[in-house]
This record gives sequence, C-alpha cells and structure tokens, in this order.
Amino acid sequence: MPAYNPGMTSRARRRRTRFLVVLAPCLLAWQAVRAVHAAEEVAAIPDTLQQRIAVCTSCHGVHGEGTPGSGYFPRLAGKPADYLVRQMQDFRRGLRKYAPMEYTVRQLSPAYMREIADYFAAQQVPYQRSAVPAVSAQTLQRGEQLIDHGDPARRVPACTACHGSQLTGVQPSTPALVGLPYDYVSAQLGSWRTHTRAMAAPDCMAVIAGRLADSDITAVAAALASRELPADIHPQPAGSVKPPLPCGVLAAGASVP
Repeated sequence: MPAYNPGMTSRARRRRTRFLVVLAPCLLAWQAVRAVHAAEEVAAIPDTLQQRIAVCTSCHGVHGEGTPGSGYFPRLAGKPADYLVRQMQDFRRGLRKYAPMEYTVRQLSPAYMREIADYFAAQQVPYQRSAVPAVSAQTLQRGEQLIDHGDPARRVPACTACHGSQLTGVQPSTPALVGLPYDYVSAQLGSWRTHTRAMAAPDCMAVIAGRLADSDITAVAAALASRELPADIHPQPAGSVKPPLPCGVLAAGASVP
C-alpha cells in the first residue's frame, strides 16, 4: 500500500481508498485461484513409487536397465537389494563420490532406501550391450586371465571368486559384473585406487584395485564388456561362493584357489 502523503488532496485520498476497497477482493480471489491451481497440480502427480524414483530412472533407465549408450550409468535391475542399499548408504556417508547421487540420497530414510532397492532388485529386464573399445587380443586375454584366475604374483583373486562363476553376483550383497559398460568398470576401479570410492572396512576392492596395473584395469574392463551374457543372469544363492580369505583379499604368500 502506498505511504500516506500529507500533500494529497482529500479527493485524491478518497479515490485511493475506493480503489483499494475494490482491489482487495480481487487480490484475495486471485490468491485463492492460485492456491486451487497449485493444489490441482500437486494432486495431478500420482504418489507412486515409479513417480518418486523418477530421479533414479532418469539416469539408470525406466526399470533400472542402465544406459549403455552413455557408457557410464550402470544397471540396477536384478542386483541384490542389500548391495543397492549399501551403495546408497555409502553415497550418503561420503564413501562414494558422485555429486548427483550424494544429493539424491541425502534425505532418504533407511526404509525408503530399502523400498527403492527392493524395487530395482525385482526388475527382470533384458540386458543391453555397451560399446567395447578397440583393444588388442593380448589385452583381452589378460583381462580374461584376471577375471577367471586372478594373478597370484600380485596377490589378486579372480573376479569369479567373489562375484560368482558367471559374474552374475551372489546374494545377499555381491553385485553382478556382466553387462557393465567399459567406462563404468574402468572408472570404478580407478576410483578405488584413488580412494574416491570406498566402503566400510575391510575395503577389499580398494586393496585389490591398488594391486592392479593401469593396463590391468583396461584389460578387465574391456574383457567384462566383451563377455557374452550367461543364460541365467540371476545372482547365485547365498553361500554358494566362498571368497578367498576375508572379503576376497589375498594375504601375502596366499595362493589363488
């Protein structure tokens, strides 16, 4: 409302008063209309899990199938629920570093994390292959060796020793490696080496990644991206895989099973 002006004539003051008297109901009506429209907009958004996880599916695909074309966003569908919960917790604790994920999970309750994880774990959708970089046959051979047999000289266990014989993961919390994009695998192994990705101790993957040469990371990522998908892509049952020593980390002098 304009401030009182002592120089204003009585007629002008009366005109202003009449104007405000007429305008006030209009303003109130306009505010009421805006409130109704806002309520309608809120009501138009369905309160479903699919709507609430739209921020997840915008990167990881409608059913968590991943986006191989990006070369980075991994598949969530079918992965063990405990693993997915742990990753969200690690992002919130700062153990994993990726700003969009850290922001997304910051306010999620444990119950909501579990609901999201259970949803994606239950999704059974076809795998999509990602692009494989042009690497030498020798590089692919080295990658296959590390995946299936490890490297006793470097005290590195085989990937299959923890992630399952077909690399489809193991219940309740070991993820699948099959079908992951080359760029994603390479980036994650590099993140463990630089400690920008971590997990609560014992951080076995940080130890293993630290024992890999740069060329080994390229070889493993390329070999994984090149692998044919197994007929059964479900995680192996709990207890079906016994990792070599605690958390799969080989001690000095230990042999690869």
